[in-house]
Amino acid sequence: MLGKITFVDTTLRDGSHALKHSLTTEQAVSVAAGLDRCGIPMIELSHGDGLGGSSYTYGFSKTDEFELLEAVGKTLRKSKLTVLLLPGIGTIEMLRRARGCGAAAVRVATHITEADVSAQHIKAAKDMGMMAVGFLMMAHMSPPERIAEEALKMESYGADYINLADSAGYLLPEDVSARVSAVSGAVKIPVGFHAHNNLGMAIANSLAAVRAGASYIDGTLRGLGAGAGNAQIEVLAGVLERCGYDTGLDFFTLMDHAEDTADPLLMRPQVIDNGSLMLGYAGVYSSFLLHVYDAAKRFRLEPRDILVELGRRGMVGGQEDMIIDVAYRLSQAAPAD
Repeated sequence: MLGKITFVDTTLRDGSHALKHSLTTEQAVSVAAGLDRCGIPMIELSHGDGLGGSSYTYGFSKTDEFELLEAVGKTLRKSKLTVLLLPGIGTIEMLRRARGCGAAAVRVATHITEADVSAQHIKAAKDMGMMAVGFLMMAHMSPPERIAEEALKMESYGADYINLADSAGYLLPEDVSARVSAVSGAVKIPVGFHAHNNLGMAIANSLAAVRAGASYIDGTLRGLGAGAGNAQIEVLAGVLERCGYDTGLDFFTLMDHAEDTADPLLMRPQVIDNGSLMLGYAGVYSSFLLHVYDAAKRFRLEPRDILVELGRRGMVGGQEDMIIDVAYRLSQAAPAD
């Protein structure tokens, strides 16, 4: 048996993008309770853009995230309730409220070159007795050596592990291996990986991460998530077990839970359609997709053209407001019918 892999399920956070943040309390409790039974160690729940993400810019949640956190916090028996926080969107006060609802861990997410903005949030989490994770997004936008430098900063702030996120689903397995290896060689704490499936590489990339030294791996039921979705956790569990890793999961129960609980949630098939494919091809943040579809419809544009321009401009998470600006400018430049 190879090493132990710790799974982090983000169905109730990243999956919220695909559901337009429409989760009800009953749905969240059902998903979380099943994951708890399956042995998932960490279950992440918040708005898709983290604590405080419910807004005009990112999309309003149907149910207040603290109501969801409180309900799920009372449900879990073994799993660690986890939240995502993006400094500038979420605040320390929100983190304190989440802690009061039962959250035991927080993943503090920044752009891949901006780890320094996580310092006060990681420290606050540790002061509250929480597990704190440094979560570096858009990992394709920096070389391995620079990413290792940012990871070292988060380690110095007190992070318990570093998680690299292929937020655009742009990386290939060799790219993942290089980045995870660089970070694993630089820090003394564990390393994790979060994949998106826009180029169909989520499982392969997650496996590459594990083989390069990652011991924390993210996934979602049925791959539910932004863009073409995340690594499908029940598939990932099966693959890693086949490879000889210790997952600690009840694989068959996890399969059944995905079918019984996640399938009814799907608003659309979680497939690699043209828009999702362009996210990965152009290196665009996965949660932009539904916003791009809305802008394309409003300005009578091809979504692909908006995505290409967003990629050319190097837009990153938190710049969703620029989608409308880009679409408007493209519409003005387009020839009249």
